[in-house]
Amino acid sequence: MVRFPHPRLAQLFATLQAETLPQEELARRLAVSTRTVRSDIGALNALLQDHGAQFVLERGEGYRLEIGDAERFDKLRQAAPSSRRLPRTGSERVHCLLWRFLTAAYSLKLQDIADEWFVNRAVLQGDMTEVRDWLARYQLTIETRPHYGMKLLGRESSIRTCLAELLCQLARDQPEHPLLAGDAQPDDDLVTLRSALADYLAASQIRLTDEGMHFLCQYCALACQRLREGFPLEDFLCDDIAHDIRHLAAHIAQLLCKLSGVALSAAEEAFLAVHISARSVASLKPVTINADDAEALVHYLLDYINTHYNYDLRHDERLAQDLATHVRTMITRVRYQINLPNPVLADIKEHYAMAYDITLAAVSSWARHSPYRISEDEIGYLVLHIGVGLERHYQIGFIYRPQALLVCDSGTSSLRMLEAMLHRRFPQISIAGALSQQEYEALPAIAADFVISTARLEEKNRPVVVASPFPSDYQLEQLAKMVQPDRSRCAMLARYFNARHFLVAAPDMSQAQLFRALCEQLQDEGYVDGDYYPSVVEREAILGTMLGDGIALPHSLGLLARRTTVYTVLAPHGIAWGDGNIAHVIFLLAISKDDYEEAMVIYDLFVSLMRERSTARLRECRSFDSFKQVATDCLSRRQGAAG
Repeated sequence: MVRFPHPRLAQLFATLQAETLPQEELARRLAVSTRTVRSDIGALNALLQDHGAQFVLERGEGYRLEIGDAERFDKLRQAAPSSRRLPRTGSERVHCLLWRFLTAAYSLKLQDIADEWFVNRAVLQGDMTEVRDWLARYQLTIETRPHYGMKLLGRESSIRTCLAELLCQLARDQPEHPLLAGDAQPDDDLVTLRSALADYLAASQIRLTDEGMHFLCQYCALACQRLREGFPLEDFLCDDIAHDIRHLAAHIAQLLCKLSGVALSAAEEAFLAVHISARSVASLKPVTINADDAEALVHYLLDYINTHYNYDLRHDERLAQDLATHVRTMITRVRYQINLPNPVLADIKEHYAMAYDITLAAVSSWARHSPYRISEDEIGYLVLHIGVGLERHYQIGFIYRPQALLVCDSGTSSLRMLEAMLHRRFPQISIAGALSQQEYEALPAIAADFVISTARLEEKNRPVVVASPFPSDYQLEQLAKMVQPDRSRCAMLARYFNARHFLVAAPDMSQAQLFRALCEQLQDEGYVDGDYYPSVVEREAILGTMLGDGIALPHSLGLLARRTTVYTVLAPHGIAWGDGNIAHVIFLLAISKDDYEEAMVIYDLFVSLMRERSTARLRECRSFDSFKQVATDCLSRRQGAAG
């Protein structure tokens, strides 16, 4: 077995076995320069020299795996994985510390772990802050007792959920993590469970996303392991789970009993049923979990958006149905404090900036009248549905020609997000249908012009393009070979930005001082009323408005302005923006309901500036004319790249 000197080489090796990629795309995925990619390819080829394979560069295509001796290369791929390595980075130490505390049956001492990992104890003490924050999300704490060490305190149900979600996140984001290469993964149980659970689900009317299925397998494997080690689940009751889900949970419980050799209590079955319910998606027989609450929340959200933002989505039956289906399972999660991580939350904030703000405002308003606390991850999933609804009804003037078949098996929200991305970036495309990967594989032929898939597929009679809902530049280039998008943002810059609403902030100016000064000026000029300033402060208190790359977008809850304008503030010395963020370019948005149809384009303008990494150039400006010149240049290049 080849021992890679560092994880990046292992990731590069795995990536290029699956597909041919140019060095620019590899650099983006690995977060390194193209020069580093070329060096890594050279290092890989040196390691593979005795194993019958090399990576070769094909002009116009990228790096491709060329196998000279199939027998020797097969032996390489079938060899046992390398032994577990010690955690090296800060994030690896945090994850491994989490695992230690979650699985230990006794107190732990940091000095012992520091000696084992060959690090200073003070380094681990610094890591413990993040460990405690992570555990707090699951109502878990660490008690420290002199001379005894540190011990985890909390419910067994929380410990299991935290363990399963930790492993799922690492498997998705860091497959070379030292935890996954060690004993954390109960491989024998996982193999049996994957096969059995697939059969159970196929025989039922319950459907899980691929990620939900992976979590269920991981949880069940960990439950077997915990039961064998003498950690049964404490009392857990739930009386609002559908009969078909309880029936499925009972069958799975019988399998867990057989695998673990321990009888499962009613609490074990109930907790298993809650996890299945919380991760189920639309099925032939929808899960019924307090549907009145779900429908009430959907109606409240859509009414709030219509009243405060002037976007009327109340008659969109498709949106209401998608939202209700999602909210039913969301209510189960928030009721039983089940955290569902959102791996694309940062992308959602970037690509659906306005929809995120609208949804956050609506959910925050609803939360005042509800006992539930909706997490930022859950809000992100709601944004996908509402963002798609906004684009479906408030994007006009497009002609659709090419026929595309979508293949996506990650849930309704991911499918709608992919559709919205295509409509936004490639308005010429007409969606001929949407299938799961299994349905696609069963088709004898494809009638559409081409296939767009979120996973790699075997081509039939039509070409297949792989694209994520938040595509990379490389994926956009592949799609652009078939269709050509056309969008412009410079007009918004000329219309809503002016020299009167431009400021270079003083070095000692605070966020509070900035808000008051700008809002008072806008009120004196008749752009806003007295309710605008307190609404801006309230919105910032709910969740910071930092967009990214040093760009912040403060604004009110709702479209409260009389007239639309954007107040531009450049802060060369930076302004503290909460949660350790520093803002260098601030755009205070004052948007009126009369301009609601253009609001999304205004938000899109700021997203374009962020994606162009324009902050460094903008913060050097000292006049409105120089700012406008830099911004126009960035937007023009962005539009040219998209075209």
